[in-house]
Amino acid sequence: MDVGNLTDLAAGFKDLWADPRIIVMVLIGGVLIYLGIAKGFEPLLLLPIGMGIILVNLYPPLMEGALEGRPEGILAWIYSYGIRNGIIPLLIFLGVGAMADFSPLLSRPISFLFGAAAQIGVFVVFLITIATGYFNIEEAACIGIIGGSDGPPTVYITAILAPQLLGPITLAAYAYMALVPIIQPPIIRLLTTKKERAILMKPEGREISKRATLAFPVLSFVIAAVLVPASAPLIGMLMFGNLLNVSDVTHRLARSASTVFIDVLTFLLGLCVGALMSAEVFLRPQTLAIIGLAALAFAVSTAGGVLMAKFVNLFRKDPINPLIGAAGVSAVPMAARVAQKLGQEANPANFLLMHAMGPNMAGVIATSVAAGIFLQMLS
Repeated sequence: MDVGNLTDLAAGFKDLWADPRIIVMVLIGGVLIYLGIAKGFEPLLLLPIGMGIILVNLYPPLMEGALEGRPEGILAWIYSYGIRNGIIPLLIFLGVGAMADFSPLLSRPISFLFGAAAQIGVFVVFLITIATGYFNIEEAACIGIIGGSDGPPTVYITAILAPQLLGPITLAAYAYMALVPIIQPPIIRLLTTKKERAILMKPEGREISKRATLAFPVLSFVIAAVLVPASAPLIGMLMFGNLLNVSDVTHRLARSASTVFIDVLTFLLGLCVGALMSAEVFLRPQTLAIIGLAALAFAVSTAGGVLMAKFVNLFRKDPINPLIGAAGVSAVPMAARVAQKLGQEANPANFLLMHAMGPNMAGVIATSVAAGIFLQMLS
């Protein structure tokens, strides 16, 4: 290595230590990587996001021109032509649909109520965010949708309505999804008694016909497109992926969509989102406000699902365990696993996982519809 290169290297380290914000961001990226590897918190996203944060703060040209629409760096190009126009989030939703099983939802249609009730946090925090006067209405919608706890709809509407906040909003959304096993239990315990958590639910005896599983994705898309046209891209991709899965004639396409295809898109999304988090963008009070409001949205959504299940029980002879209401948030399958774990703690004979998957899948649909409502209002 010649003297000139050594001089450049020394200058680079001097610039690094001269701006402590860069060191902070590199540490944040390292923490995300640690949480993904050591703790298993959403590693498929936290690792790429963490690496993206480190890359862009050490070498900013990677994202040069991204938000101005004149991409020069490689990650800026992927962001501008893949995320900013919503393509990558929509294609990820196709892969999610190819992995989805809606039969628990179809076998217990009342689950739609819990998925819908769990969106209350989205709209409550939307109104609170507007009331603060700190964010405009488009930004408020993007912060509120975090309460649905579903990554692709959050990224999709934020890229359209508030691209300047895509980094912190996406990080908050996926961080809270990863922390579902930590965040939800205290809220659930606060709103339920041990007796309610111990309620045994019988296996649903209703068999779902092949015709019903084929009709569901088609009818869901048609209904959503008619009632909330702006939700058509999200619901359409989700249901198209599911149709590939249930049709029994497109095994190769369903397998590709749910494995390699979604994996490639996921790490591209994670890298680009992380690369949006330069020190100048991330280390400001606005980011802390987003993180706090997102936590509130998630908590209110969890409470909404639980309280809806308790309300329904007022009119039923065969009570529903309110734990499955908390699974109405779209964190699949983490929220359903929380219901299973808390149910067995209260009553070892409880097996709530499949019961909770119904509200969980309903939440995926409901969050997409909520995102469509915001887009229809504000686009």
